[in-house]
Amino acid sequence: MTTDTVTAFNQLALSKPILKALDEIGYETPSPIQAETIPLLLDGKDIIGQAQTGTGKTAAFALPLLSNLDLTQKDPQIMVLAPTRELAIQVAEAFQTYAKHIKGFHVLPIYGGQDYRGQIRSLERGVHVVVGTPGRVMDHMRRGTLKLGKLSALVLDEADEMLRMGFIDDVEWILEQTPAKRQIALFSATMPIQIRRIATKYLKNPEQITIKTKTTTVDTIRQRFWPVSGVHKLDALTRILEAEDFDAMIIFVRTKNSTVELAEKLEARGYAAEAINGDVVQKLRERSIENLKNGKLDILVATDVAARGLDVPRISHVVNYDVPHDTESYVHRIGRTGRAGRKGDAILFVAPREKRMLQAIERATNQKISLMELPSTEKINDKRIEKFKQRITDALSTEDFGLFPQMIEEYQQEYNVPAIEIAAALAQLLQGDTPLLLQNKLHKSAKESWDKNEKSSGRKESSRESRKEPRDRAARKDAPLEEGMDRYRIEVGHNHDVMPGNIVGAIANEANIESKFIGRINIHDEYSLVDLPKDMPKEMLNELKNVWVSGQQLKISLFEKDKSTKKSDTRGDFEKRTDSDKRGAGKGKPKDKTKSKSKLSIKKSAKKKVRTNRPKPHKV
Repeated sequence: MTTDTVTAFNQLALSKPILKALDEIGYETPSPIQAETIPLLLDGKDIIGQAQTGTGKTAAFALPLLSNLDLTQKDPQIMVLAPTRELAIQVAEAFQTYAKHIKGFHVLPIYGGQDYRGQIRSLERGVHVVVGTPGRVMDHMRRGTLKLGKLSALVLDEADEMLRMGFIDDVEWILEQTPAKRQIALFSATMPIQIRRIATKYLKNPEQITIKTKTTTVDTIRQRFWPVSGVHKLDALTRILEAEDFDAMIIFVRTKNSTVELAEKLEARGYAAEAINGDVVQKLRERSIENLKNGKLDILVATDVAARGLDVPRISHVVNYDVPHDTESYVHRIGRTGRAGRKGDAILFVAPREKRMLQAIERATNQKISLMELPSTEKINDKRIEKFKQRITDALSTEDFGLFPQMIEEYQQEYNVPAIEIAAALAQLLQGDTPLLLQNKLHKSAKESWDKNEKSSGRKESSRESRKEPRDRAARKDAPLEEGMDRYRIEVGHNHDVMPGNIVGAIANEANIESKFIGRINIHDEYSLVDLPKDMPKEMLNELKNVWVSGQQLKISLFEKDKSTKKSDTRGDFEKRTDSDKRGAGKGKPKDKTKSKSKLSIKKSAKKKVRTNRPKPHKV
């Protein structure tokens, strides 16, 4: 069977509990990487998968590995290494979802910034799958709390990102400790020479899978997204439906159950909506589509497969109420509008944790998706008033009012009530208990948060670009501080063979600070300077002091240039201070600028010494 002939998951040799879970989730057709990868992993082969985020690779390795799981074995059988805690959590949740019908299944995410005790208790009780960041996985291995003697499969997810963050030595150390007969799946968007070297050294006759993302969206479709965290999804959808001028619309959701639930809620709000999914018989599907064509129906709530090949000229809008599983599904979805040269609109709802998929879609389509403005309360109310007045106008155009004019006239004379008040009372009866106007104001927290994150990301990209500059033993001139940042000194530099990725990885994954909050890094011979957000809490600074990078403790302290330059000699800033530190003198505490919680909402945690390069064996 070739991948071109695989049109359903039940054509693959997956276990029955997995197929049942996929049916409930709404997965119906495997993506290209899933169709190619699943049979190979089911056969126990090693693979190298070159694919971008958003191609469905998590399911590509999770589904076959879960199908081969031995539930009687309590020690970890599958381990996934991920570059960030966010991805580790996401992958662990995916495993839990796919294994919902596997009785007694346990998965554990392990990452820095989380208390060791909870992780150790879970490991002692027994887990089948471990998903973790290299630093914390390595730490548990050194402690003896993570035993990999019975590991059957290892997945390296986003290997090139782990290389960029300085974790490649950690990954190699972990690989060296795993059983010789384990299966390995390596996934990477790019294949730099270091990743190929690891593949050659540790994988056995691997199968190569390369998925090229197609850019197939058309220019006639306007693409926008809305960050849904600030407003409830259904409320946001209702606002969009009221404010957008649409003819007909398809709303895409992930599961069959969701199609029915959402269609019922929209009907309750007065919209002509119906659900179509894989469980709806073909005859009823055809009737719904025909109703959409002739204007008897305005909204279809659908899963991906149910809408395949759908071509209705009236469809002016496509709403991705749920983010699709892969980029190809997105392209297929929005292709239901803007057909044959017509203009169309595509709207994507994105939760904060789904930003990676948004970025993957933008790369796949080679188009920037703009942030849309959710209609304000005032705009929605203006629309409702306009619509209400139009209903009055439409009613007045009817010549035959029957007995109503006579009844109103009798009521006015009998009770001596002005006609305007009678009309208002009748309008209230017509409206019922549902208020005509919205009372709640639009929450802007989601948009503001998104904008803030975008600015932080821009700062991150800027700092990354600065790290690409050639290494200068005399050290580059320190750039001026950006607003909202403080500059810190850490006691590791060129002489310790440190790289920017080592520093970023240590701070991001072991101190629970997202990498986007790490600014410019300037590496000197004996020390380095790193820009971090203002108001860093005292607890976090104390934790960072004890983190090890390239064999050196960071010993982080606030960098006070004006004070230090007065005493500096020709050897450069802080050289005398460094010498005095070696003699045991001059060890002042870093200045604590805060008495309150950090604005970053960083969790407090007790840190152990962590090395982000290959560790030296030592007794625990």
